[in-house]
Amino acid sequence: MSISDNLKDHILDSIAEGVFTVDQNFKINFFNRAAEKITGFQRDEVIGRICKTVFKSEVCMTDCPIAQVLKSRQNIYDFDQRILICTGEMKPIKLNAAVLYNENNEPTGGIISFRDISELEAIRIDLQKEMQFQGMVGHSKTMHEIFTLVEEIAETDAPVFIHGESGTGKELVANAIQKLSSRKDKPFIKINCSVFPPNLLASELFGHVKGAFTDAIKDRPGRFELADKGTIFLDEVAEMPLQMQIQLLRVLQEGTFERVGESITRHVDVRMIAATNIDLQNALKTGKFREDLYYRLNVIPIAIPPLRQRREDIIPLANHFLNKFSLFYKKEIRDIEEKAVDVLLNSDWPGNIRELENVIEYAFVRTLNKNIIELSKLPPHFREIIETKISSDFSTPFIGSKEKTDLLVLLEKHHWNKTKAAKELRIGRTTLWRKLKNLGLVKD
Repeated sequence: MSISDNLKDHILDSIAEGVFTVDQNFKINFFNRAAEKITGFQRDEVIGRICKTVFKSEVCMTDCPIAQVLKSRQNIYDFDQRILICTGEMKPIKLNAAVLYNENNEPTGGIISFRDISELEAIRIDLQKEMQFQGMVGHSKTMHEIFTLVEEIAETDAPVFIHGESGTGKELVANAIQKLSSRKDKPFIKINCSVFPPNLLASELFGHVKGAFTDAIKDRPGRFELADKGTIFLDEVAEMPLQMQIQLLRVLQEGTFERVGESITRHVDVRMIAATNIDLQNALKTGKFREDLYYRLNVIPIAIPPLRQRREDIIPLANHFLNKFSLFYKKEIRDIEEKAVDVLLNSDWPGNIRELENVIEYAFVRTLNKNIIELSKLPPHFREIIETKISSDFSTPFIGSKEKTDLLVLLEKHHWNKTKAAKELRIGRTTLWRKLKNLGLVKD
């Protein structure tokens, strides 16, 4: 027995997520109550209108989610976007998109469900205010040197090449440069060069014209055109095919390119930031990365150290993630027990800050009815690795000794002001520095 259209509408009207449907001409033909509440538009105002003329999001003009699902027949989930609401403001949402079919399994349009993430956006802004520097947290000397370098070079248009292992925060450095630059109010376009096959990467970067290849059903601008007058961030740039590297070199040298399938030369003015996590010297030696492109990109190199080389940042980062998840999950956990801190300080962190964040979230979610994270709440596999490492090397003092842990906690308390920490310990600043050096917390 099929469900009547009225009952379907009633069901869709009863859910908390906004839902609207469009026909194959992208005209809205259903708009539920939650969509009215989130957007402020009344159903009668939008029925029959083309969706992009209502919501006017940036993606509507470039990569419409409904057009994507109609073309690929693959659903889209949790896509971040901003849409226009009745007050004239842009509201952040997460949306899902799917194809609608008739009884003959023929596509008749699309359905979009979306939810308001304004509260999460507000949390993100609050967290940004408390961060150490433009979204990055770090007390180590190396990180402060990076913060200073970013401030010094942000307003120039010189290319920047960021090196670092996966999870070290290369994109955060790129974000900081853009936010402080003279182009901060211009487009900031990001692309991960490793996720596209070679035949599609050229189209993504430089655009294409209708008929350039099988799926090129219309002209489409590339990321460089969208970034004109602004900044482009090329993540994992060393994964780019050699032929594409030549094209990128031309953009750097001349500011010109052609769309795929077109002979018209186009000009673009962009500030380029690139990043990679591979061993560049080996890539240059084996010919996988062009030397001429490397030297063009590497005008301002920024090397981000892995977390295992800046262990003094582990506790501040862990505390930052505790604050983040306290807001996100709406429960108060502000501390980590000493044994768990010891384990965190002893990890090699192959996944770096991303891995640390995941570990803290795992422990946070598992901690119930307590305001402190205990060792038993850390991921089992994580604990086993650390316990094996500690028990297999009796000759090496445990890095997370009580003295080291206490010093880190004290320094964190005084925001790494060594004079105040030394005063509380009733020792000289030089003596404190010597202790930190012996424990591997500072370098000469």
